[in-house]
Amino acid sequence: MPDETAIPPLHARLRAPEPVIVVGMLAWLVATLVVWLGGVGPDRALAVCLVGLGVGVLGTGVVLIQQAAVRRGSRGAQDGLD
Repeated sequence: MPDETAIPPLHARLRAPEPVIVVGMLAWLVATLVVWLGGVGPDRALAVCLVGLGVGVLGTGVVLIQQAAVRRGSRGAQDGLD
């Protein structure tokens, strides 16, 4: 008899960080262009948008480094990024 309390694992497509990263960076890019070209928002709005893009770039770098560590078989790599 199967264990009824076991939670089934999520499908790999639902665990993938790439779609979330791409959508988030595209949203920050659109916001940056709207603020920069349209002059929308307060004085610091452009700086906030640029920081959002920068965080997206840094986050992408971290994910890529962790995925490379998983492929190498590093013991310190995160689980679930394969």
